[in-house]
Amino acid sequence: MAATPITKSVRYINPDVSKVYFVATMANYQSPTRSELDAGTDLTREIASTEGWNTESENVETPDLDSRFTSVIPGRISAEDSSLTFYADKTGTDARALLPRDTSGYIVWMDGGDVPGSPMDIYPVRVSSVGKERSVEGDDAATVVINFAITSEPAEDVEIPAA
Repeated sequence: MAATPITKSVRYINPDVSKVYFVATMANYQSPTRSELDAGTDLTREIASTEGWNTESENVETPDLDSRFTSVIPGRISAEDSSLTFYADKTGTDARALLPRDTSGYIVWMDGGDVPGSPMDIYPVRVSSVGKERSVEGDDAATVVINFAITSEPAEDVEIPAA
């Protein structure tokens, strides 16, 4: 008898599917309400690129005298340095107006779109810096890079609430 195979995934690409929201306040980011998400700002159409937005765990060695083998257990969890790169507007009417340095809130990732019942990740954040990328080449759109400090453990694979 063979092992049961994992269910085959429905594969997709992120463009035209994923949604990224900034939500200023949530009573409980582990279980947000639909009205809290709807009160946020959909950043998706202005995002040129992303960095980070992953969690990782250190491993802790746990040797003992009973064995030459050194076992390992999961250790502290941290989040990668994370940023969003937005398109810049000549007048400054862009992400800088919504997310100046020291702004606190939540970045919500809906990788499969804003579909009730699907999973989302929620990162409690504070804007640590807002930088402007400049080019003399002339063949790149002007952008603004907003770096985020992830201030608490992200809520991962939280169910998107229905309307």
